[in-house]
Amino acid sequence: MNNAVEIRGLRVVRGGRTVLDGLDLEVAGGVTGLLGPSGCGKSTLMRALVGVQQIDSGRVTVLGEDAGSPGLRHRIGYVTQAPSVYDDLTVDENLLFFSRVLGRPRSDVDRAVERVALTDHRDQVVGRLSGGQRSRANLAVALLGEPELLVLDEPTVGLDPVLRRDLWALFHQLADDPDHPAAVFVSSHVMDEADRCDTLLLMREGAIIASGPPEEIRRSTGERDIESAFLKIVESA
Repeated sequence: MNNAVEIRGLRVVRGGRTVLDGLDLEVAGGVTGLLGPSGCGKSTLMRALVGVQQIDSGRVTVLGEDAGSPGLRHRIGYVTQAPSVYDDLTVDENLLFFSRVLGRPRSDVDRAVERVALTDHRDQVVGRLSGGQRSRANLAVALLGEPELLVLDEPTVGLDPVLRRDLWALFHQLADDPDHPAAVFVSSHVMDEADRCDTLLLMREGAIIASGPPEEIRRSTGERDIESAFLKIVESA
């Protein structure tokens, strides 16, 4: 597929501080990971992708259209760090509510529940679900309408290693779906998640300092893990 995202010269200033300054970036299919420390600009970049971040200059093109265009509304699924689901509603009630807001049919709800493997829990109140199940319910909302691009901001934060592994497996299932594949763009500050990505973008202080498959980044730096590679790139800058 063509690039799902193309960014040229993106500059964003928030609170008088330049967060992104002349950023150039391309995101293709598969699972692309955006890794970097907290506060480096990951969330700002993701907000720019979905069209909810005011930008000072540059251009953000998503699925061939300018970010924020009305035509992208049902083509992008966005999961923020803060949960979008309501704790006092069941999984099914949450998805029915959001499907009505989006004007999507009941069949979308059934499909989303199945894709996140919550069929046996759809009648449970979200507030009583486990952390991993709650994250899946949150993801299910983003899957309403079968989006072509999924933008996931720190979706595994606070989860134990087993739940993080299961969610990453799900991200790859969504990207590799033979009928409705989605480009998955996921951010994290956990360096040991790097090898779960097809393509990796390392970010620091609003700039992409390295990009490519994880094995290529390790090989180019001569390091055995991404955290060491990240440190070596920073120290050599």
